[in-house]
Amino acid sequence: MAAVGDEVSGAEARRIALGAQGFGEPRGRGDVRRAIGQVGVLQLDSVNVLCRSHYLPVFARVGNYSRTRLDELSWGPDRELFEYFWGHKAALLPLSTYPLMRWRMRAAERQVWDEELSPDVTAPWSVVAGMRRLTAERPGYVDQVLQLVTERGPLTAGEASPDGVRRKRTDPDPDPTTGRMWNWQDAKIAIEYLFCTGQVTIAGRRNFERVYDLTVRVLPADVLDAPEPTADEARRELIRIAARGLGVATLKELCGGSGQAHFPLPAATGREVIGELVEAGDLVPVRVEGVKQQSYRWHEATDRPIDAQALLSPFDPLIWNRDRTQHLFDFFYRISIYTPAPQRIHGYYVLPFLLGDQLVARVDLKSDRQTSTLVVPTLTPEPGAPDFTEQLAAELHLMADWLDLDHVRITATGPVARTLTKALGPEATQNRSRPRAQ
Repeated sequence: MAAVGDEVSGAEARRIALGAQGFGEPRGRGDVRRAIGQVGVLQLDSVNVLCRSHYLPVFARVGNYSRTRLDELSWGPDRELFEYFWGHKAALLPLSTYPLMRWRMRAAERQVWDEELSPDVTAPWSVVAGMRRLTAERPGYVDQVLQLVTERGPLTAGEASPDGVRRKRTDPDPDPTTGRMWNWQDAKIAIEYLFCTGQVTIAGRRNFERVYDLTVRVLPADVLDAPEPTADEARRELIRIAARGLGVATLKELCGGSGQAHFPLPAATGREVIGELVEAGDLVPVRVEGVKQQSYRWHEATDRPIDAQALLSPFDPLIWNRDRTQHLFDFFYRISIYTPAPQRIHGYYVLPFLLGDQLVARVDLKSDRQTSTLVVPTLTPEPGAPDFTEQLAAELHLMADWLDLDHVRITATGPVARTLTKALGPEATQNRSRPRAQ
């Protein structure tokens, strides 16, 4: 039996994780590029009640930065990021990881045609099921979509239909998600297949809707011409990236099949890759207090004091694995945007508030753009949390400035909400004069 390694206390594991995620240095000393490198991935999500989720992890680590700058890095002519799937989730990734995704693009192509799903599941089921139907019903259709993009791109999915035919809800459909949810019309299925297999990529966003073009017209030539690693080499490097970003983690957190793993792999493959990284000295086996599973510490991860202050997106890599959030912070967290309103406990778009190395509160937030106000409808302190209202007030002012909102308003009730309102001071109801991010 392999050695389990030295024991790491829960507090040490928490500090290691926070440091690995960029919270180990005073805020404001980093920059956007460095923050992205530390988190490794920015998950994309369409919910815009506060702001688009991919902006928030950078704000949590950097502070008042320019969202336009992140847009330029993501979709500008000199982009340094590209869109693809991190696990099964749409995400922005550094261009340096593009060659590491090529084996996944090939696996996505095989997955569509395999009767049994490849263990390296890479394409959304809507693409797999939809492509199997399209192949039978409309042979040659995908080639027509690709030709249209070639001739007229960049195009949205709605613009990529060669004939304008739209499926109706009453049409036969072997899978209820294709052609119905999220506008999965035939052209959408075809172009998402081309995206999964790397033939097209995301050239930009139009009102946050994807705009597709040929990959060779979007990504830099040096990236496309870079040597392609083997599948084994790519898996090892991706797990290195995950381990570096997590600091200390279990196999399931690094590469388990769940949607909350940093990079999902089949269990046997994941164990093999991690064994190779342990042998190479990149990962050090440890036993984390309170965690039954074997954990692994990135060999360069350090335990350092953490003096953080940040509101965390529900999709922040620090907390997107809810089980990991539970054992690191003793914080049971579930997203509420899909929960019916009467069943919500803490609000709709709830951001945990990180103070020091603890999650001390749940802050429901929304941007009321008509009145230029950052609104706090619900505020829930954690049991036994120290007073955090002064720090949260400062964070809300900073966020309002960053979002170009003129006011902060607390509509939450209760003694902590009243204390927070006092801590916000007159600026909570007066126009603001702080400088905007450039």
